[in-house]
Amino acid sequence: MGTIRLMHAKLHRVQVTEANIDYVGSITIDPILLDKVGILPLEEVDIVNLNNGNRFSTYVIPGETGKGEICPNGGAALLCQPGDLLIIYAYENCDRQEVIQRGHTARVIVADEDNKIQDFLIQTLVPCEDGNKVEFHNSSMIDTILESSQT
Repeated sequence: MGTIRLMHAKLHRVQVTEANIDYVGSITIDPILLDKVGILPLEEVDIVNLNNGNRFSTYVIPGETGKGEICPNGGAALLCQPGDLLIIYAYENCDRQEVIQRGHTARVIVADEDNKIQDFLIQTLVPCEDGNKVEFHNSSMIDTILESSQT
């Protein structure tokens, strides 16, 4: 059946806090956001700018923890400006048959205007009993995230 590329992490509607053309490539992202969805430093991401439609790929570097930083660097800084809303996707290559048999999980953060977590979604592909397809499930886990951050 082959290999397919599935989203494993998404930062939805994060706001650009700075655009730094003088830095050599990448996008700087608050490590809290990276950790919650499972994006690693140096991981390639695809980015969509909701304000102007620009799409680009780059790699991630962690910024300062808790600052809500979203800063396209280098050439990517020419495609964004502070205040723009972005969607940032990370993918992984998966064996199609294994996904059909075992499923797949993606983590999604929906950000507020300060790049804090407004909602946290778990999106899953769940194998069907017939073993030939999967069902898509989308569950908000924001209450779980809020509870764990208070303890």
